[in-house]
Amino acid sequence: MHRRILWALIPLFIGSWPPSFAQEFKVLDHPFQVHGFASQGFLYTSDNNWLTTHSSGGSGAFTDFGFNISTFVNDKFRVGAQFYDRNLGNLGEWHPSLDWAVADYRFGSRFGIRGGKVKTRLGLHNDTQDLEFLSPFALLPQSVYPTDLRDATIAHLGGDIYGKVDVGRSFGALSYTLYAGHRSDTKYSGYPYLLTQYGTQFNTYGGLQYGANLRWNTPWKGLLLGVSRMNEEISAHGTAVDVFNPSGGRIPWAEWSRADWTNQFYGEYARGKLLLEAEYRRYLRDQMIDSGRSENPVDVRGWYVAGAYRVTKRLQFGSYYSHYTVSSFLKGQIAFMQPTPPSTDLPAYHVYDKVVSARVDLNRWWEAKIEGHFMEGYGNATYPNGFYPQLNPNGFKPNTNALVLKTGVNF
Repeated sequence: MHRRILWALIPLFIGSWPPSFAQEFKVLDHPFQVHGFASQGFLYTSDNNWLTTHSSGGSGAFTDFGFNISTFVNDKFRVGAQFYDRNLGNLGEWHPSLDWAVADYRFGSRFGIRGGKVKTRLGLHNDTQDLEFLSPFALLPQSVYPTDLRDATIAHLGGDIYGKVDVGRSFGALSYTLYAGHRSDTKYSGYPYLLTQYGTQFNTYGGLQYGANLRWNTPWKGLLLGVSRMNEEISAHGTAVDVFNPSGGRIPWAEWSRADWTNQFYGEYARGKLLLEAEYRRYLRDQMIDSGRSENPVDVRGWYVAGAYRVTKRLQFGSYYSHYTVSSFLKGQIAFMQPTPPSTDLPAYHVYDKVVSARVDLNRWWEAKIEGHFMEGYGNATYPNGFYPQLNPNGFKPNTNALVLKTGVNF
């Protein structure tokens, strides 16, 4: 309890630090840069508990922080790493992680390579989703960037090749990233937590992850368009309660991908005080589960449109509409638990979220946000999106209104 209170107060203490706190230091006359961030949030919902927290009674279990160190070995070669920790209800639970650790060599603007634990380029915000001070919103649209699944896409252990090609004043510029590596989820992420309702506990979860991201900085000032593709081969091992003999003790559990891919399309227009964004994501996951005795096809489709306007230097208003649907059912030995493809019109298979938000920049390194969410549906399928039966033992109400307060600092 004392540790939770300490981390909750970190943003308030750091908020009084001067911006000069973030400085270079030298080791053997070689300069290093240190930066960091911390945020504390509060969630309150009208009915359903949300994001694995007891939010219907108000919850402050919404904290994260990180710091990184980097240096240029020479003008082309950079190395760095970031430490990260969070507690979001039953996720994270103060188990620290190495968020990224990269060696990056840029031969020129058109070609570079990086390796290590590398942030995954997917859509507009995947590789920066933890840097909440970059966004006008307390929570990114959950249809495309579900915070309870941060571990699933944030980084890979492997390598990238990347670059930027200028295709002329009339055509703009293209930025590309090609990547491959290994994804490794912690057991404190959303999907492992969801399966604990069935008595399943993972020891390992992850696998091969590869893909590409292409961005077009168009010749029209402020307009960016892009597309991402990610393929994965995911497997998991652990133990589970036998649904046919619950009192018979735990049995081995394994699952693996038959298909697992994501397509994402996105656009952004930023001009002056105005910011407009839109993204569409389709995630198809066909997983052999129950040690190969059953199959779980999942088809997730999410999109959002968002806008923000900076009224004054310190005040910004924003809004978005987030649309999420999931089609999920079971085949094989445990098909009786969810035997037929559902209609996404049912509240258990969608979340439609209308959001209004305000951001106040208290100074250059400290901001506060207030946000209202008005959600229809609760998306409780075999793949998670914020609502979990473990935290809602009496069932779900069809609609949820949520208040989100968040303050964060960066240096």
